[in-house]
Amino acid sequence: MSVNKAILVGNLGRDPELRYTQGGQAVCTFSIATSETWGKGDDKQEKTEWHNIVIWARKGEVAAEYLHKGSKVYIEGRIQTRKWQDKDGNDRYTTEIVARDMQFLDPKKSGGKGSFSNNPPAPDDNSFVPNSDVMEDDDIPF
Repeated sequence: MSVNKAILVGNLGRDPELRYTQGGQAVCTFSIATSETWGKGDDKQEKTEWHNIVIWARKGEVAAEYLHKGSKVYIEGRIQTRKWQDKDGNDRYTTEIVARDMQFLDPKKSGGKGSFSNNPPAPDDNSFVPNSDVMEDDDIPF
């Protein structure tokens, strides 16, 4: 038996990009930053790790509509490394998280043009939960 599961809570480093495959399937990509700190006083240090996220179909469309640079989001998915070739024909590798579940963690906004609610219309499948008040800091596994 093996397990390939990633759970991340972080902030978007750029606005999501939504594209469609030739077959019409939506695919949304964005990056999120996670940070850790250690040490005390003058010795305190921080390291930020960047993660490439890929989310497909209706969930990708929802992400593109409601997330933006700086948004806090919970992502759960699998780690995938893809091989591709650059313009010179050299092999390159990209490691990314293919998201299966996503939750918006920013507080609800209200009123005014361009505002949004953390409770967008639910997509067609029932596995997506756009917001959960159940998760508290004590539930985060780090």
